[in-house]
Amino acid sequence: MTEKFVAAIDQGTTSSRCIIFGHDGAIVAVDQREHRQIFPKPGWVEHDAAEIWSKVQAVVAGALDGAGLRADQLSALGITNQRETTVLWDRATGKPVHNAIVWQDTRTSALCHELGGEDGQDRFRDTTGLPLASYFSGPKAAWLLDEVPGLRLRAERGEIAFGTIDSWLIWNLTGGTDGGVHVTDVTNASRTMLMNLETLQWDPSILAAMRVPEAVLPEIRSSAEVYGTAVGRLAGVPVASALGDQQAAVFGQACYDTGTAKNTYGTGSFLLLNTGERPVPSKNGLITTLGYKIGSAAPVYCLEGSIAITGALVQWFRDQLGLIRSADEIEPLAASVDDNGGAYVVPAFSGLFAPYWRSDARGVITGLTGYVTKAHLARAVLEATSWQTREVVDAMYQDSGVRITTLKVDGGMTANNLLMQHQADVLGVPVIRPKVSETTCLGAAYAAGLATGVWSDLDELKAHWQRDADWSPQMAAEVREREYGNWRKAVERSFGWHEEAAR
Repeated sequence: MTEKFVAAIDQGTTSSRCIIFGHDGAIVAVDQREHRQIFPKPGWVEHDAAEIWSKVQAVVAGALDGAGLRADQLSALGITNQRETTVLWDRATGKPVHNAIVWQDTRTSALCHELGGEDGQDRFRDTTGLPLASYFSGPKAAWLLDEVPGLRLRAERGEIAFGTIDSWLIWNLTGGTDGGVHVTDVTNASRTMLMNLETLQWDPSILAAMRVPEAVLPEIRSSAEVYGTAVGRLAGVPVASALGDQQAAVFGQACYDTGTAKNTYGTGSFLLLNTGERPVPSKNGLITTLGYKIGSAAPVYCLEGSIAITGALVQWFRDQLGLIRSADEIEPLAASVDDNGGAYVVPAFSGLFAPYWRSDARGVITGLTGYVTKAHLARAVLEATSWQTREVVDAMYQDSGVRITTLKVDGGMTANNLLMQHQADVLGVPVIRPKVSETTCLGAAYAAGLATGVWSDLDELKAHWQRDADWSPQMAAEVREREYGNWRKAVERSFGWHEEAAR
């Protein structure tokens, strides 16, 4: 039998990757390129969407060359992407009308406050599963339509296309100005704050409230179906899946059963719990979101805890403070002391996401004494990720009644054994890392392969999942709860710093 290969493009917050997988789910080739982070003002974060498309083309070529494969040897292509990041482009020229506004960007805080009115943050939560926050795409699109001269009129005439990064890539991959397909999948659509969770369609009342014309919107499709056929270097390859990056990791981690959960540690961290075929509303600061929808099958929903800053805190410790030269230096430095010396770092650089949703919060370091060294701070930087995850897990239990018994983990920070041990300690449950750590790309590949017959069903995919390492809790319960109490006090100190967002 001829070997079947599936490619996946992972367009993330800091880089683009293309990974080619074999039928057994093993990696055949990888190529990766970073793109610029643009910071026009404090709290503003942008990307050049044209640069991203250029990098994606480069990594596709690099992966094919690395694998020694031709496009006609690929059975399918899947897409996974940074979510919420918002692009508006001219349908006739194919050029973005403005830099993409990135998910971390806080410029729409005041607009979200205004939209909330008397109902506040929960105005659209029953319909969308989301709190009104600068995180999501709808307000970003509304801001662009208001701020770019003449854009709203052009949008209403149908000259402008809106999309999260998946839509931008699929449109370009399938021809762009020459017949490009303008679609998104349910997982990305669910992050715009414009989609109704029950109908899986754009919600007219929310579009009216945000003044986003329906003419700009892509068609909402399932996460695994053939949207179109690629042109260029991938000519003839079916473009057959799209999943927001965290939902793709759920799929790649084989979290197909109700009650299974995964946490991905990247720029931020995102913990998703599979809640089955009905959305579970959150009363504890979580997001109700689409997990995935395979073709015509029923959609699967998740509760999500979104943490804005985890891996990015290590980058800050390296680049802004200069206390380490490379990210991998933080583990031995942190391991050189027994504890955090009483110091806690709360990385509310752009406010706090789950479970607080506080745009007015800003980062703090608390508990400093003359005893604290850079090693203690290194440990506090790592522990910030564990404690933020603990807060999300507690909220999930309160919402769903489901107690997590193990946590599957993936992402770059899982290479840090000290962090993974501390994560197990503060949760009080085992933490498990899979053999294939690139679960985001793997999930996109799996979904594309299901859509094109490379794999037959979810049971076949489950059989591919293999354990690489695990960590069991070692911390005494009384220590865990004492430290957690200190962390919660530190978080409270971060509130109320940004007065405009607090109004």
